[in-house]
Amino acid sequence: MIVVTGATGNIGRPLTQALAKAGEQVTAVSRHAAAVPEGVRHVTADLAEPAGLAPALDGAKSLFLLLSGDLHAPEARPGDIIDLAAAQGVRKVVLLSSQGVATRPHGKTRIAMRALEDELRASGLDWAVLRPGGFASNALAWAESIRTEGTVAAPFGDTGVPVVDPLDIAEVAAACLLENRHAGAVHTLTGPEVITPREQAETIAAALGTPVRFHELTRAEAKAGMVRAVPAELADDTLDIISAPTHEELSISPDVERVLGRAPHSFGDWVARNIAAFR
Repeated sequence: MIVVTGATGNIGRPLTQALAKAGEQVTAVSRHAAAVPEGVRHVTADLAEPAGLAPALDGAKSLFLLLSGDLHAPEARPGDIIDLAAAQGVRKVVLLSSQGVATRPHGKTRIAMRALEDELRASGLDWAVLRPGGFASNALAWAESIRTEGTVAAPFGDTGVPVVDPLDIAEVAAACLLENRHAGAVHTLTGPEVITPREQAETIAAALGTPVRFHELTRAEAKAGMVRAVPAELADDTLDIISAPTHEELSISPDVERVLGRAPHSFGDWVARNIAAFR
């Protein structure tokens, strides 16, 4: 059995579907009750209280570990989840980390995530680590303002990064869970091209066939919105990247293509699949 945390999110949902389609027994874990594919078991648990995850891990061979925003805070203890998984007999963990662990190692949340990666390496379990850059699905934060006002508001409008499609992350995660050849691998996951927030808004507008105005936020305005959902440290670390990406953060990683045997999806591909969210 394979346990998928964050199973109702942009990565967990397609990952759960892919594993179920492959004929695996899957347990989907989320904080709240949710619909899951036929044949998939659902367990409600809060990863901030790892002991509550024990029923989901009973009989599991593998775990996909995706941390919620509060577990990125420096005072959080997500390593307890790895300890619990090992104690429950889990043999493999695929961890969703961040590209920033390598490119911004001194950010507070990056230090904590690197410590978690190191704990996983030292656990004695089989492991793989996924380090995605920015997510294409972050554009969903604009959905309501696009529907109601025809507007996108974002900081650093003309500074881009190669955002990655969560479907690509899910498919790489599935490969790591199902194939032994990825044991001990660290995969950096990006999209196929650098794209700015302004260009993302233009891509959405073209798909909708209607104009979308772009409003550039200040860093302070952007952080004020972000801290409603994530710790302030994570907001600052993210804003540091998108305001002035390094050469590494602007580079197109070959890892999606290496693992999946195809080019990564573009932002336009992601928009085409999710256009209903913006109508």
